[in-house]
Amino acid sequence: MNQVVVYSRPGCHLCEEAVDALVTLRNDGYRFELHEVDIESEEALLRRMLEKIPVVEVDGEIVSELVLDETAVRARLDTVGA
Repeated sequence: MNQVVVYSRPGCHLCEEAVDALVTLRNDGYRFELHEVDIESEEALLRRMLEKIPVVEVDGEIVSELVLDETAVRARLDTVGA
């Protein structure tokens, strides 16, 4: 099953919107496991991603940064056989 990871931090409204949209994608029939990673859990993640969140990866490939690009996420999921 495909893995979708959202890098986020508490209180980030764009991150919350991205997660909500991804849950909707799953409800629309896309099959993937959704994981949320708090960038504040590791100093290196915080430094690397703070200005980019939410960052969305599909199977290890970054497909969206800052504002969820749902079209890019759908295209990647379609490409990897969702």
